[in-house]
This record gives sequence, structure tokens and C-alpha cells, in this order.
Amino acid sequence: MAKKTKTTPYDAAELLTTPERRAAYLQAHIEESGGDPYWINIALSNIARAEGMTEIARKTRLSRESLYKSLSGKRNPGFATVVKVLAALGLTIQIVPR
Repeated sequence: MAKKTKTTPYDAAELLTTPERRAAYLQAHIEESGGDPYWINIALSNIARAEGMTEIARKTRLSRESLYKSLSGKRNPGFATVVKVLAALGLTIQIVPR
């Protein structure tokens, strides 16, 4: 009988412990997805979970439920929400030429 391999679910949020890691993770999602909002939302959601949704809700003054819905990838959050979440995560938007 072959030995079964035990696997555990991968959770990117566990590795997103510093602002530098979070910025690199988000930048990679933007670049690899070609700027696809779905994947940017997923990356923001993972980063927010790493910080703690309750903490992000407190810092942004948005409800946890609203954050989960906004960052689910099923809807496009407003620009103001994205800016608030980024600020709460210690990140900012930088515009550079292509």
C-alpha cells in the first residue's frame, strides 16, 4: 500500500507579515494579471486578512461585511474604498510611466 501524502491548504495571508511583502505581493498580482481588477481584489483581500479584517474595518471606518463583499472579487470596489484599504495596510498608490 502506497503511503498517502498529507497536504494542507495554502493561505497566502500567512506570509504577508510586513508592508514590504504585502507591496511585493500586490505588485506581482497587478503585473501578472495585466491589471485585472479581479486578481487585484483577491490580492487586497489576502493582504487585508493577513492584517485582520476587523482591524482594517476599524481603520477604514467601513464594516467588515462591506470589506468582505468589496474585496471578494465578485464586485469592483470603489476607488475610495481601495485607497482607504491601502492606507490601512500601510500601502499607497504610485504612478510611474510604463
